[in-house]
Amino acid sequence: MWGGMMDGWGWGAGILHNFLWWALVILGIVVLVRLLGGGSRRAEAPPETALDVLKKRYARGEIGQQEFEEKRRDLAV
Repeated sequence: MWGGMMDGWGWGAGILHNFLWWALVILGIVVLVRLLGGGSRRAEAPPETALDVLKKRYARGEIGQQEFEEKRRDLAV
């Protein structure tokens, strides 16, 4: 009736084959999405230096010119 599917490895091999097939399909979709979506990644900005932070604070008016110059000299050492 079942054509020999119930004896031995019949059902186990069928389930394994089905699982491997879907794993391959999902893997293919993941690879395609990564390849096609790869161009949308932005380049990472370089880390902000202490001098950059100091310049921003001076530009926002958080520190005055004298304090800016003192701290800039300290950073140059």
